[in-house]
Amino acid sequence: MFARNLKFYIQCNLKKIALSLLLLTLLVSGSALAGNDQVQAEFIPSDVSVAEWENIQQQIAVNSDLQQQAYLKPSNNGVSDYYNFGWSVAVSGDTLVVGAYREASNATGVNGDETDNSIVSAGAAYVFTRANGIWSQQAYLKASNSERSDQFGYSVAISGNTIVVGARSEDSDATGVNGDETNNLNQTSGAAYVFTRSNGIWSQQAYLKASNTRALDFFGFSVAISGDSIVVGSIREDSDATGVNGDEDNELAGNSGAAYVFTRSNGTWTQQAYLKASNTGTNDEFGLSVAISADTLVVGAYQEDSNAIGVNGDEGNNLYPYAGAAYVFARTGTTWSQQAYLKASNTAVLDRFGYSVAISEDTVVVGAYGEDSDAVGVNGDDANDNSEGSGAVYVFTRAGTEWSQQAYLKASNNDAGDNFGFSVAISDEEIVVGANFEESNATGVNGDENNNLTSNSGAAYIFTRSASVWDQQAYLKASNTGASDYYGRSVAISAGTVIVGTPGEASNASGVDGNGADNSATGSGASYVYGISPGNLIFTDSFE
Repeated sequence: MFARNLKFYIQCNLKKIALSLLLLTLLVSGSALAGNDQVQAEFIPSDVSVAEWENIQQQIAVNSDLQQQAYLKPSNNGVSDYYNFGWSVAVSGDTLVVGAYREASNATGVNGDETDNSIVSAGAAYVFTRANGIWSQQAYLKASNSERSDQFGYSVAISGNTIVVGARSEDSDATGVNGDETNNLNQTSGAAYVFTRSNGIWSQQAYLKASNTRALDFFGFSVAISGDSIVVGSIREDSDATGVNGDEDNELAGNSGAAYVFTRSNGTWTQQAYLKASNTGTNDEFGLSVAISADTLVVGAYQEDSNAIGVNGDEGNNLYPYAGAAYVFARTGTTWSQQAYLKASNTAVLDRFGYSVAISEDTVVVGAYGEDSDAVGVNGDDANDNSEGSGAVYVFTRAGTEWSQQAYLKASNNDAGDNFGFSVAISDEEIVVGANFEESNATGVNGDENNNLTSNSGAAYIFTRSASVWDQQAYLKASNTGASDYYGRSVAISAGTVIVGTPGEASNASGVDGNGADNSATGSGASYVYGISPGNLIFTDSFE
């Protein structure tokens, strides 16, 4: 029988080397997993169940050595481009997408002319794929109605062969799906664009707008996708509606925010739900962060003001400005309802809980980059404010329909102002956390974190879960760490592949694995890909 209990050791056991080589081949090829972390059955050994194969893959991802796989730059990088490539990142299996919302070409659609800089901050997104362990650029995406200052690429998300890109400052007055995109009658109303891949070729499938499009709403500030469902955040939407599908036709709660759910059937997208907080409040900016996994989604409102703690507390006050909250919604059939109202276990003023959110099945992760305790690691003392703006991350899990906090995460090198929790991502048993103001001069994986010699260089941290217990596994830095690079501004993870966006990085390299040693292209940005090195795999059980 195939191995039932996977272990990892330093030295190889020759009796089982054939099995190690099988998994090594699958990992290097990247073929073991498909988009949205779903296992492709055709790659599973014949006498292993899907559940067993998923467990093997997860243990490989959790326990193998992590190393940088690629250093990504825009294909049209230039000395004065200030693209902020890496402002947003997303990954699904062997495909990743990077947003550069300040990119300036006048191209439209897919793989257009990227060589001019005539439309400032039109924005772009870049698609990279992995084959045999090597990353290369597959596509250069632009809006179908690309224009100056639309900021296409401000947010990105991917699931399998579908990508969604947010353009928070797009200006048309269209509503719904595939409306008239050719006018600029509602400034910064925002839009989202859906692209699909067939046989390696990408094309735009849909142009999404809010059902209640208005100027200044920033629809597309955040996006998320899972299968045939997309969520789009609109942080400055103004209605005073609460809950699901309320009255969207007023502007009585300025900048309260909303989220919109779209679903696809036979290639056609339609809006399924209009979501508001259960305690809608002016300036809460509900929708600043969104995430979805199958029939559950989470929305962050980092400026929500209640002093509640934990799950489903008292949301009816505004005693703690900018404490923040997150809201969990669940779908039954085609109907959404709010399932939980999440707050930090140590709610405090200006913690900004909900600035970032992520979800994987029954686990939700919420970042609070303004949290102030001096705790380090997992489940430390959260009852002090001795490290202002160090940041924290909170993990919640669901049993049945009930949510509870499982863990309180802090950086191993906690320091004031590091912004730990500015970005978060989760895939199964692994969480990645970005701290874009962290300041060590370390490079690579698990370097020296105990200095502050490189201001705002940034860092990322990987945590793994075993039997409900979380531990920090890795401390990540850029291979070319630099001041004000803001490494960790965005993070993504899929089945052991980690992407870290670094929008302030300044080299003039282009493409994959170029020269990152100069700083002549201020703010051009970069992204870093990390994967596992399976060379030390060994299995404890024999196979026949």
